[in-house]
Amino acid sequence: MKKYFSQTRVFTFLTILLFATACNGPAKKDVPKEKGSESNILSVAHPKLIKTIGSPKYGNVQSALQDKAGNLWFGTTENGLYKYDGKSFTQFLVADGLNSNNINALLEDKDGKIWIGTPAGVCLYDGKTFAKIQIPLRKNLPLNKFRKTQEVFSIMQDRNGKLWFATINGVYIYDGKSFTPFIIDEGGVGYMSSNNNAEYILEDKAGNIWFGGRGNKGVFRYDGISITNLKPNGDNWAWPALQDKNGNIWFSNWSGAYRYDGKSFTSFTKSNGLLSDSVMRIIEDKNGNIWFGGGGGICRYDGKSFTCFTTKDGLINQGIWAILEDKTGNLWVGTRETGLYLYDGKTFINYSEYKH
Repeated sequence: MKKYFSQTRVFTFLTILLFATACNGPAKKDVPKEKGSESNILSVAHPKLIKTIGSPKYGNVQSALQDKAGNLWFGTTENGLYKYDGKSFTQFLVADGLNSNNINALLEDKDGKIWIGTPAGVCLYDGKTFAKIQIPLRKNLPLNKFRKTQEVFSIMQDRNGKLWFATINGVYIYDGKSFTPFIIDEGGVGYMSSNNNAEYILEDKAGNIWFGGRGNKGVFRYDGISITNLKPNGDNWAWPALQDKNGNIWFSNWSGAYRYDGKSFTSFTKSNGLLSDSVMRIIEDKNGNIWFGGGGGICRYDGKSFTCFTTKDGLINQGIWAILEDKTGNLWVGTRETGLYLYDGKTFINYSEYKH
């Protein structure tokens, strides 16, 4: 069901304007109702995502994207995908063509299409319809009850236009026509170490591809020819997050964050100024500040010291799952259970409305 939300119209359990559409069928245009009938498309200052306190899973915002047209996209757990055009939110669910209401990853490719990674695989949105893309299961995979589908954790498009998918069954490369498994380990099962898989993929400015995931010993770098295993802080696993303006590669995990300068790793933990050792997301803003989101709130690092934000600054829940800086410099923060926030440089504004 495609739905529209504003600050002044709250309906129980996210039931608002319905549009009928199928995965491969045309999505209807966003047309307001005639004058005198109920319409949820209103001109308001702060439209809201709506959640129900009784069901915390509906407040989780775990992925975010701004497309070339300036629209903001937010992926949630169990509550589908939201598109925000600056005036109102549009919600997309399985009824609109998604293969799952749990959105793990979002990517806009070079052609302006939106790729959506979910526990059920991949969907592709061309601006009108959703198409379910089937990533073929590889043969001779180790038995695992969780590998019945191709859950997609993250998606990356490299400089050559190829798409990389980190899935529960290993890494796959899509050239626009077919999927090719990318073998990382010598055992040929597509994992970096026994029974562990890549969850995040990053391409650096030199064209190296970085892989990281829970349970592995360190991180892995592919230079186009061979794979190198690097180990921050002993054997710690890590998620590759970004390459900053100075060329450093940043990684996150549940023991803090790491900065790699091409020679060695520097760790950042609670003892250095973070609110928590659990770091879920890292981004760099247009001013070169590094932002860390995790279990204790959100922190900004200016290269010398940390400034951290918690409930006293407007956050209701300090569990941070997503961070996005938009083209105007505003920071959008997705949280656990309490939805979406906008940071305007002064305070956090909650974009999620609560209904018992």
